[in-house]
Amino acid sequence: MRDTASVEHAVRTEDGVRLWAAREGDGEPVVFCHGGPGLWDMMADVAADLSAAATVCRWDQRGCGRSQRQGPYSVERTVADLDAVRAHFGWDRVALLGHSWGAQLALRYALAHPDRVTKLVYVSGTGIDDDSTWHGDYSRNLRNALGGHRTRWEALAAKERTAKEDREYCVLQWSADFADRERALEHAEAMADPWFDVNFECNAALGGERSPVLRGQCETLDVPTLIVDGTADIRPRSAVDSLARALPEVSRVRLPAGHLPWVEDPAGFRSAVGGFLADRCCPGAG
Repeated sequence: MRDTASVEHAVRTEDGVRLWAAREGDGEPVVFCHGGPGLWDMMADVAADLSAAATVCRWDQRGCGRSQRQGPYSVERTVADLDAVRAHFGWDRVALLGHSWGAQLALRYALAHPDRVTKLVYVSGTGIDDDSTWHGDYSRNLRNALGGHRTRWEALAAKERTAKEDREYCVLQWSADFADRERALEHAEAMADPWFDVNFECNAALGGERSPVLRGQCETLDVPTLIVDGTADIRPRSAVDSLARALPEVSRVRLPAGHLPWVEDPAGFRSAVGGFLADRCCPGAG
């Protein structure tokens, strides 16, 4: 999964924190927002697929992966960091592709700076309703998907882990995110290569923030948006329904995959996202 074609950059935020970023390709700029919070960019393969038609920028969020491990951690701060990445490359407007927590980040950025966003690709996010509407079902689905690995995962979750055990814990949990159970551990191991320690402080800080009511802002968002769902995602896709209803310029694609649809349906993902980014017309509702 190592990417040798991209050019790495050091981005400085307004408060002096160094962020890792990588740029590749040619065309209109697309900035990726990885999941987590507290993880790092794992979408080098997606960038390689899209770089023939777009300039793709990947970056590790504050305190995560290859970026400087320094707070403070908040959604507002992370939105500002994303704007620092955009400004570093001299782009007036960018498309955003966010995955999971990164989909929420991309949406929050678009709501804060709609004049700086050309298009939004919202992949495997969890919508704009309160977490209580979906998190219970997700927790049950997670434990069911773990199958025979559930006992070990629960034991690791309940103890103070070593660095090696942190990686094992994450790989087991990530394996539940794949529809193909025979290859689930293989896919999860690939996510952990290369491995950068999870920033659990960042995860707790951002995960603990109470989300504002965004429906009204979404109803007036003048940014064409593509929602991409994996039909076998253990996070209920119904959680995104209210977001899809609120956005005025939205299309939605459902792919036969889990939480990382580009891994399990790369052709379908490439077709949907590449076509959306290349289309200069606004998508229809659906």
